Amino acid sequence: MGVTAAISRRVDRVAVVDVAWGSVFVAVAIVLAVIWPDPHSWLLAALVTFWGGRLAWHIARRSKGHGEDPRYEAMLGGPGWHAGAAKVLLRVFLTQAVVAWVISFPLHVAAAYDVRWWAVVWIGVAVWAVGIFFEVVGDAQLSAYRSRPRDQRPPVLDTGLWAWTRHPNYFGDACVWWGLWIAGALSLGWLPGLLTVFAPVAMTFFIRNVTGAKLLEKTMSQRPGWDEYAARVPLFFPRPPRG
Repeated sequence: MGVTAAISRRVDRVAVVDVAWGSVFVAVAIVLAVIWPDPHSWLLAALVTFWGGRLAWHIARRSKGHGEDPRYEAMLGGPGWHAGAAKVLLRVFLTQAVVAWVISFPLHVAAAYDVRWWAVVWIGVAVWAVGIFFEVVGDAQLSAYRSRPRDQRPPVLDTGLWAWTRHPNYFGDACVWWGLWIAGALSLGWLPGLLTVFAPVAMTFFIRNVTGAKLLEKTMSQRPGWDEYAARVPLFFPRPPRG
């Protein structure tokens, strides 16, 4: 995150931190698998690498040629680094570094101890797969929507997964980390699971209420038709479309 902050300052764009976010966990998972090599550690490393690598690639491709992300302007109260270096470092880079360290606890524990319940591992993989589905399909539907000329698309995307939840990609992100917690720490036993459950809880809280859905909605709510859409479609947890 320190290196990313330096790059961000050089290009004067705080949002580059989003590209580094997934890569941080990939590095953690691979290092843990190398230090404590076993099939379980390498399975978790593969899951994290798929998620983090896809996320970094998708965000880098989507943000190429764009300016600052409105979410960070809203968070910082100004356009990126112009809001103040101390504020940017504290609210964005230090916060994300600490959160990444906390979120990765189930991976640390899983690498250091033997699996007790392999059936639980595969339940976790299934939950992870649900999350990947929501992320991949949700991102693809959003990309297709954005590729249409502005005068040929509705002001709000409300079809596909976006008719089930206003933020399918963020919901998918939460599922991925609940799946990794189940496949990781919980598969070791109830005690390791309970001692590390704060990690997926924290991830869900942040992407729903701090850096993700709620922050994005501050700008999205200005679009025509948003209030009707928000009244019909849940913020986070999916629900079948009504009507």
